[in-house]
Amino acid sequence: MKVTTLELKPNKAVLKIENTKPYFVNSLRRIMLSELPKLAIEDVIIYDNTTPLFDEIIAHRLGMIPLPTDLKLLTFRDQCTCKGKGCPNCTVRYTLSKEGEGVVYSGDLQPEEKSWAIKEDKIPIVELTKDQRLILEVEAILGRGKDHAKWQAVQAPAYKYYPIIEIDHKKCDLCKKCIEECPKNILEIKNKKLSVKDIEKCTLCRTCMDVCEKNAITVRGDENKFIFRFETDGSLTAKEALLESASILEKKYEELGKLLKKLK
Repeated sequence: MKVTTLELKPNKAVLKIENTKPYFVNSLRRIMLSELPKLAIEDVIIYDNTTPLFDEIIAHRLGMIPLPTDLKLLTFRDQCTCKGKGCPNCTVRYTLSKEGEGVVYSGDLQPEEKSWAIKEDKIPIVELTKDQRLILEVEAILGRGKDHAKWQAVQAPAYKYYPIIEIDHKKCDLCKKCIEECPKNILEIKNKKLSVKDIEKCTLCRTCMDVCEKNAITVRGDENKFIFRFETDGSLTAKEALLESASILEKKYEELGKLLKKLK
C-alpha cells in the first residue's frame, strides 16, 4: 500500500491511497465516524437560566461544541481508576457565568485548566437581553461517535475511485463539446489534442462521455487507487484523527487475527 498526502491542513486532509481495495478504505472511513474518541460535554448542572431557551436546549447546544482533545492525557471514564467518579484523568470541567445583554459564546466556558480552553470560541449558545443570566457547570468526557454524534470528531469522510480518462485521438475531432460540458473544467486542447489538465478533480460523472458523439472518451475509476478526504470539527487535528484511526483499525485487525487462530 502507498499513501500520498495531497493536502494537509489543521482541520482537513486529502490523501491518495494506492494498491488497496474499497473495503479497507471504507473500514478507515467507518472507524473515523464511529470509533475515534473525542472529548464532549456530557453532564450539565444549570444553577440559573433566565434565557429564552429551556435547560435541555442549552445542554444540547453545549454538547455539540468541539472541545480540544488530548488522547494521551485522557482515558474513558468507565475505564478510569476513579471507577466513574470523575477525576482529572477522565473528566474535564468548565464553568460559565454571564449576565446582561449580549450573546453567550462557547468561549465563555472557562476550564479548570487553561490547557483545555476552547479554540472555537465564537460559537453562539444563546442571546441574553437585559437582566437575563446563565450560570452553569459542565463535565466533559471521552466518547465515540457510535454512542452519540457529539463525539464524532471527523465530519463527512469520503472516498472515490482515482479517475482514469482515456482519449482516442483517432476518433476525437476536437469539437470541444466535452470541454464545454465538463462541470470541473479539467479538459483542454493542447498541441492540437484533447488532454486532461487536472485529473484528480474529475468526479467520474461521465458527462464528457455522454456528449461525445464519436465515443472518443472513456472514463472509469481505478479499483485499486482512491482519493480519500475528510475534515475534523477542530477537537483533533486532521493528522491526529488519521493516525489514531489507523491505530484503532490496526488493533481491530490484530484482534480479528487472534480470533481466527482460535478457530483452527
